[in-house]
Amino acid sequence: MERVKVKLLNENAVMPTYGSEGAAGFDLYAAEDVIIEPGQTKKVPLGLAFELPPGYVLYIMPRSGISYETKLRQPNSVGVIDSDYRGEVAMMFDNISQDTWSNAAKGVDGMPDHSTTDKYESGSYIIRKGDRVCQGVIQKLPKIELVQVDRLSETKRGAGGFGSTGVHG
Repeated sequence: MERVKVKLLNENAVMPTYGSEGAAGFDLYAAEDVIIEPGQTKKVPLGLAFELPPGYVLYIMPRSGISYETKLRQPNSVGVIDSDYRGEVAMMFDNISQDTWSNAAKGVDGMPDHSTTDKYESGSYIIRKGDRVCQGVIQKLPKIELVQVDRLSETKRGAGGFGSTGVHG
């Protein structure tokens, strides 16, 4: 088992936790309150820095519950933390909401947060310190060498892409 060093950068940082014995990813927690209004993209600091072993990568991915219950999306799909990065890790969120039904910001569970009523634009989301906002997965990467060539081997699929295998219908 590889050991990964995690540095808590402030008093609000929470050590990552696994939600179950079989969980592939560990939960990561917001280290400060962040309001994300419709159309905004904001970083949510996690208050953590990692020392990954050489040859490993940390992927930062959205939690399925946030994606299902809210209009918050991770704009870069998956965050990539390289083994030589030692700075603070953060989660980015886009608020794609066009909601006008409520005058209260909503929490990451998608429910209105009435403590913020009339303070923020309808469709806003509030992330509070300690909320589980994303998950991390650490993987070992193969050592590869990229080699420039003039020709690639032939396959049945060839250059067919974007729906060419019938997965779109």
